[in-house]
Amino acid sequence: MKIEIVPSAGFCYGVARAVRLAEENAPCFTLGSLIHNKRAVAELKRKGVRVIHSLDELPGGATLIIRSHGAPPELYRTLEERGIRHIDATCPDVKRIHDLVEDERTVCLLGDSNHPEIQATAAWCRRCVVFSGIEELRSLLESGAFGRDEPLTLAAQTTSRREKYEQCQNFLKKECTNAKFLDTICRTTVMRQCDTAELSRRVDVMVVVGDSASANTRHLVSVCECPVLFAEGKQDIITAYAKRPELRRMRAGVTAGASTPSAIIEEVVLTMTEEMNKTEETQGMEEASFAELFESTLRPLHTGDKVTGIVTGITPTDIQVDLGSKHAAYIPLDELSYDTGIDVSTFCKVGDEIETYVMRVNDVEGTVMLSKRRLDTVKSWEDVEAAQDNRAVLEGVVVEENKGGVVVSVKGVRVFIPASQTGLPKDAPMSDLLKQKVRLRITEFHRSRRRVVGSIRSVSQEDRRARAEEIWNNVEAGKEYNGVVKSLTTYGAFVDIGGVDGLVHLSELSWQRLKAPSDMLKVGDPLTVTVISVDKENRRISLRHRKPEDDPWKKFTDLYQRGDVVSVTVNKLMPFGAFAEVMPGVDGLIHVSQLTDHRVMKPSDVINEGDTLDVKITDIDYTRKKISLSARALIEREPEPIADEDGPDEIVAIASGEETLIAGDLAGEPEAPEEPAKTEEEPAPKEETAE
Repeated sequence: MKIEIVPSAGFCYGVARAVRLAEENAPCFTLGSLIHNKRAVAELKRKGVRVIHSLDELPGGATLIIRSHGAPPELYRTLEERGIRHIDATCPDVKRIHDLVEDERTVCLLGDSNHPEIQATAAWCRRCVVFSGIEELRSLLESGAFGRDEPLTLAAQTTSRREKYEQCQNFLKKECTNAKFLDTICRTTVMRQCDTAELSRRVDVMVVVGDSASANTRHLVSVCECPVLFAEGKQDIITAYAKRPELRRMRAGVTAGASTPSAIIEEVVLTMTEEMNKTEETQGMEEASFAELFESTLRPLHTGDKVTGIVTGITPTDIQVDLGSKHAAYIPLDELSYDTGIDVSTFCKVGDEIETYVMRVNDVEGTVMLSKRRLDTVKSWEDVEAAQDNRAVLEGVVVEENKGGVVVSVKGVRVFIPASQTGLPKDAPMSDLLKQKVRLRITEFHRSRRRVVGSIRSVSQEDRRARAEEIWNNVEAGKEYNGVVKSLTTYGAFVDIGGVDGLVHLSELSWQRLKAPSDMLKVGDPLTVTVISVDKENRRISLRHRKPEDDPWKKFTDLYQRGDVVSVTVNKLMPFGAFAEVMPGVDGLIHVSQLTDHRVMKPSDVINEGDTLDVKITDIDYTRKKISLSARALIEREPEPIADEDGPDEIVAIASGEETLIAGDLAGEPEAPEEPAKTEEEPAPKEETAE
């Protein structure tokens, strides 16, 4: 074979991705040429991708494609402010550089100052100096453009030559004390340059295919170690072979820049083959056709193939994969896994080997779309079929509700679960299962019809029986469980403690008075319970939710005693008195006779429900847990009236309950002697006249 082709020649991943996004969103516009190749730009224009040089040229409502070279932050802000729809096709490797240089350090940027990638990257730096090589870097340091002790970061244009970068790196290591080095040269670029240099040592002439405006194409010329023929298309080949017929007898190598479409490479190689076949010396020799030549450098790829590659990059939209071929392979994130919530960083990382399924091959653009999800789904069908044979339990996520049941995704395989097999109560909505992870067993499998039926209920019943048996083997009074309320009755709540239902009586739910369990619970509520008693023979368990340490009576007796004065709230009136809350959960009785210091017919004459008043604790029955209260005991007695010295003696009585005591008896004084009878000689007292 007289022609050899560099395997990595042509579109790199970033360029292929930008072209694909532009074509998918055509008609659209790019601010400057999408790629540095005139013929490729003309072909894109034919497909509706047009070039503008100012945002003012952009029609209203149009879409702008940000080139793979990247853009300065000011452009993104302007697009947002003007509400311009845009799609960011910046190469992931370039975007990574923007993130790395956006700090407080001075960035020394190796590259072409007129290149759009360098201009965009420099705009993301706080402070940046751009240089094209070691000599210019040395001049910048000597002129004081940056200091030897200054925090520095060395970065490079993605298409820079490795040798240039290493020269600058060694220089800064010797001259500067605070330098950091970022290897930002594109891996594909490095591989293409190395492959080109290696091939140039084995051939007589290298043909570099591409546009002279492409920086990475020009770099390929510089790495060649043999004579170079630069060709933008087949016409350059025809002209060169016409001027130098001896080229037809030379072994030739072919390489191409990252912005060179495979169609142009094919055209050049085909023309070279035709030119070589024109000589008498090569007549009769088996000359390889372009298809043979080109395919010899590639691993043949077809839709439906299973392929293995190495992850070379991870972006917000896809994962780049090196298949060892010329094609730029990628996995869209939605084709990564059947699990839509997967974290890509935990799924794979750069350098990992990954097995995928070929979804689409585009030889014109040199791209291959892969799917990890599709490959996993193919394998999952085999796993699901085996699970039916073995009655194995599978896990999946409920992804859809329909009239007859729900659909569960089991590693990408859709399994239908009839409503009767969901395990839900009869009236429960099946939407409650959406996005839930469930365990199921396959009951029907028809691969040809792509129909799979399963049952959640059978697995949950088995699990419940197993848990129930474990509960009955270990349950005992005093054990605490975290349960779930299964049903409510007028007298209590049934709680599932892990496969077994126990009863929490209404009186054991709370220390507060409840009229019904529904006052504090609903079906499905979590509830912590303690076992009171177990009847294993009749399979009954009594449970308690309220905690002994929260007993209000104990708290009351710790705080109060007979004779204490407390503030209470009246919560119920009865004919014989009023019940009042001393503290939450503890009530006392104020007898009607203890409401005030005078007789009342009914409590509502002097007090209302909700009233707050101070009372005295007159008695505590610790056995029956009853409290007697008195408001009367705190009412001040009226002072006794004083008798007139000239008037007759008065009898003063004090009422206490139903007894009446004479004041003299109460004081223990002797009875007064009888007065002597009046005589005639004594004048009758004069009658007083009231004024």
